[in-house]
Amino acid sequence: MSGPKESTRTGSRFLIAGMLAALGSSACCVGPLVLLVLGISGSWIGSLTALEPYRPIFIGLTLLFLTWAFHRLYLARQVCTPGSACANPRTLKRQRVLFWIVTILSLGLIAIPWLAPLFY
Repeated sequence: MSGPKESTRTGSRFLIAGMLAALGSSACCVGPLVLLVLGISGSWIGSLTALEPYRPIFIGLTLLFLTWAFHRLYLARQVCTPGSACANPRTLKRQRVLFWIVTILSLGLIAIPWLAPLFY
């Protein structure tokens, strides 16, 4: 059985993994847009769409990790020893706020390929 400190770290790892998967799912569309905003251009930017076939996999991973983090934060019963970090209610509140921030950002990154053509 994992300890309270390890449980907190594991929940954070799922949030980080979900955010990275969301970045991967939008890399084909966000990457070229960011480079253009920075003033970097060239014909090679068109080759950055090579990740497009893997987009559904990244979206699935994002949703999986975010669902797992939701389960850990809201549904799983936490066993904490008195005086540990997870016994502090403010720690759980901060983790939940961070979860919703990461979720909104991740869903925004996933939606960018569908919304980006509206701005071109």
